[in-house]
Amino acid sequence: MKYYLSIAICVFACTFGASAQELRVGAPAPIFAGQSVDGGNYDLAQLRGQVVVVTFWSTRCLICKTEMPKVNQLIRGYAGKDVTFLALTSDDQAKVEDYLRKSPQEAHVIPNSFGALLAYADKDKDGNLNFGYPAFYVIDREGRVAYKGSGWDRTGQISSAVNNLLR
Repeated sequence: MKYYLSIAICVFACTFGASAQELRVGAPAPIFAGQSVDGGNYDLAQLRGQVVVVTFWSTRCLICKTEMPKVNQLIRGYAGKDVTFLALTSDDQAKVEDYLRKSPQEAHVIPNSFGALLAYADKDKDGNLNFGYPAFYVIDREGRVAYKGSGWDRTGQISSAVNNLLR
């Protein structure tokens, strides 16, 4: 595992170390794929034509503990609509399953998503990550970032972005 992490860090440093990088609204969303804890397979490329809300979170994030129940309520409000909610975490499956027993999530939770986090995180000119938890991205039907935000109480902004895209 340490070997793979070392390779990922080296690739990341070589790729992004020379200049700052920011994923902007309107830019194509980085493609990722993963298996959710409930066994579903999710590939952002295959979700084209739908609105997708991507949340990055962590089992160690105190803000996430308070925000995820609000996100769960938001998700229930879109039941039956053409919106997919994905919750990505770099935590491993066992840790996530234990956490979800105490704090369930309505989104499709995808553990082991460190690579996706690297693709979405802003980086400074030295290659350092600038990424707050929870981080939210609303992806439009064509696969572009329509909204990006992080931290406390973003459900109103997420809802507004999703509603604009569903019109």
